[in-house]
Formats: sequence, C-alpha cells, structure tokens
Amino acid sequence: MTTLKLYGTVQDSIVDGPGLRYAVFVQGCSHGCPGCHNPESQPFEGGEEHTVEEVFTDIRKNPLITGVTLSGGEPFEQADACAELAVRLKEASFDVWTYTGYLFEDLMKRDDEGIGRLLEHTDVLVDGPFVEALKSIDCPWRGSTNQRLINVPRSLECGGVVEWAQEQPELEVPSNW
Repeated sequence: MTTLKLYGTVQDSIVDGPGLRYAVFVQGCSHGCPGCHNPESQPFEGGEEHTVEEVFTDIRKNPLITGVTLSGGEPFEQADACAELAVRLKEASFDVWTYTGYLFEDLMKRDDEGIGRLLEHTDVLVDGPFVEALKSIDCPWRGSTNQRLINVPRSLECGGVVEWAQEQPELEVPSNW
C-alpha cells in the first residue's frame, strides 16, 4: 500500500482553487521559502502516514467536493504517492490542482516517472517558489506574483506553458425579465 506523509488536510477549502475543495498538505519541502504560509510542513520529520486509499476514501465522504488540491510541503517530493492519489481522483472525475515551488519547465526536464504521472493527472499547476517580496493578495490562488496558474493538459499537448484562465459562465437574461 502506498502511503503519503501528510502535514494535514482541509476538508472544505475555498481558498486553494475554485469551488469547494479538499486540500491535502504533504509533509516535507526542500525549498524553505522565507515567509511560507505553511512553514510547519517544511521539515521532513513529523507529519502522519496515511495510505492513498485512506485519503481517497476521506475525500469521497463529502459529495459537495468537486476538486482536490495537493499542496504542502512539496507534492513533487512525494511524487509517486501524490501521482497515485491524482490518478484515483481523476478516475472519479475530480478536478486536481497541484502547488509546487518548482517551475513547470524544470519538472518537465526531470526523468522521473512519478513526476510525469503527477503532471499528467493535474489540471492546474501553481508553480514557482513563494517570494515574500512579491507577496500579493491580488493574485487569486497564489501567494506571490511570480507564481503561475498553468493549464497542464494544454501545456503538455503543445509542449509549452499555457496559463490557466477561469472560464466565466455565460449568463442570459431570462425571457420573462
């Protein structure tokens, strides 16, 4: 059984991507970004071991959850286990966002099956380290202006970064107005 080392979870987040989401915070991050919003998740010691099946089962308990966010810590430092969870989530029609301090281009250069699988099963990648001098509350779902929201399927398809943009529903005035 594959296990994830978790710092914690948030079962009903509205700040880790669009919609009502389940946020998974892995334990361990080598980036050590000054000003990190989750510094307790940085040390590789600590956290709690959970099987991918346990986490997946917990996510499925809330029928209102439409998306899952993998954050941390650094999900790509547990790429195999995070990829296994992402595969299960996509099979169950969840939207998957992954936060990373790495750049998309650097992840693409790595010859690591787990990294490739996690990217292939991520809808949106929020990439780049948190930079305290670039901190902004005006960047939806990001901590600093250098971080990008990347549409991973389209980026993999075209071989370059395609930034994600939230689709705006078309609203029509009802005929009786």
